[in-house]
Amino acid sequence: MGWKRLAAVAVVSGLALLTVPATATAVGVKGIGHNASGLQPNATPGSEWHGSYVWQDKHVWCVQYALPAPDSNVGYKEGDALRTKAGKDLAPDIAANISYLLLRYSTTKSAEEAAALAHLLHSWTSAPDGAVRLDTTDPKFLAYDAAFYAARLPQPVLDAVARLKADAEANRGPWALSATAPKEPLVIGTESTWTVSLLKADKKGVTNAPIDFTLTDAKLADGSTSGKATTGPDGSPATIKLVATGPKPSIAAVADSPADRPVVHFPIQTENMQRMVTTGGEKKLKAAAAGQAKTAPGAVKITKIDSETKRAIAGVALRVTTKDQTSAAKKQDDTDLVGTDGKPLVLQTGPDGTVEVPDLRTPQEICLVEVAAPKGYEEFFDPKAPPAACGTLAAGQTLALELVNKPNKPVVPSTIPAGADGRTPVATASFDTQLRPGVMLGVGGLVLLGAALAGFLVWRRQ
Repeated sequence: MGWKRLAAVAVVSGLALLTVPATATAVGVKGIGHNASGLQPNATPGSEWHGSYVWQDKHVWCVQYALPAPDSNVGYKEGDALRTKAGKDLAPDIAANISYLLLRYSTTKSAEEAAALAHLLHSWTSAPDGAVRLDTTDPKFLAYDAAFYAARLPQPVLDAVARLKADAEANRGPWALSATAPKEPLVIGTESTWTVSLLKADKKGVTNAPIDFTLTDAKLADGSTSGKATTGPDGSPATIKLVATGPKPSIAAVADSPADRPVVHFPIQTENMQRMVTTGGEKKLKAAAAGQAKTAPGAVKITKIDSETKRAIAGVALRVTTKDQTSAAKKQDDTDLVGTDGKPLVLQTGPDGTVEVPDLRTPQEICLVEVAAPKGYEEFFDPKAPPAACGTLAAGQTLALELVNKPNKPVVPSTIPAGADGRTPVATASFDTQLRPGVMLGVGGLVLLGAALAGFLVWRRQ
């Protein structure tokens, strides 16, 4: 349904509906609508007009047909809830129908819709009831003969009557406005979809309804912080795509709704003037929704290398901690990054000497601490002050770190390299176990000589 801001008043009967005032200074000008082909018996001339009047530059609907038109020079003030010509409260469904039609059609440009609105307002507020009769000659108590005028209005008006009545019964209030934040986590600087629903009494959505909204800690794609959304042609919720700019994005929505009951006003304070109902068929509905937004998650990637060869070192155990190198780092969902033992998570470098930790809360200072020395690097590893690399994570960024290990000192070889010609000759000791005769005689002579000297020394001592 098309929607426009309500900017008119509809004049209807109230507790007391009197005869034409003799002091009226001006007669309202007919607006848009249709004349019936005949005048109801005992009705004031001019009552065959079904449509709007121009009153103070506004289109109004006067359902008190005892008067030819509302006084165009007289203002009004707020009064009581609209009642029937017999002085009774309107039935809740009738009051809701009137409020809805005033909200939806009071600014119509269609002559058929204007006439249909006048006919329905007369039918619902001035039906025969007790002293309000069709056979009276007193306009104060003359009922509206709906059947008489239905037979004398053009067929397009009657078609509009059926359509407006069905529209009112299907879409009348009370309405309820609600706003909903996305269920998924909100990230600052990232677009998310929020919804605003406008539901009728039957819990079905109001179709094509405009809804104004303002944003806090958020903006639209064009940078604005306010706008208008519209519910779907099937009554589906209006969707609003916004970008969080702070930690507490929120939306405040406002929509027009039919009032529970239309409100009566008095054009002037005399006993001889009709009552009227204004755009009091409208009321404002408000709704709000809020969420919590975080900065985009970050990641850290560390590379473990040999200080001398610059080659990657695989299989190195690293503990992921905060700045104090003891506490667990925080994940994007604000939980601790721990292993199955409940302690800060320990990871190992892969074949390329790297390990990456994603989905970390930002901003946050991260440290990767070596748990134990890899083989070949034990000599320079101090378990009381293990090697560590630290840095600060930025939103949506990957922090690159490097951790260097110094290899053990080289061990002196058992062979001594020699030469510089590209080959490596080795000097070794030579051992020969073959027994040659000359060698054997020499050795025997030495043994005999030794024995003789030993005997001589013993003889001298004795």
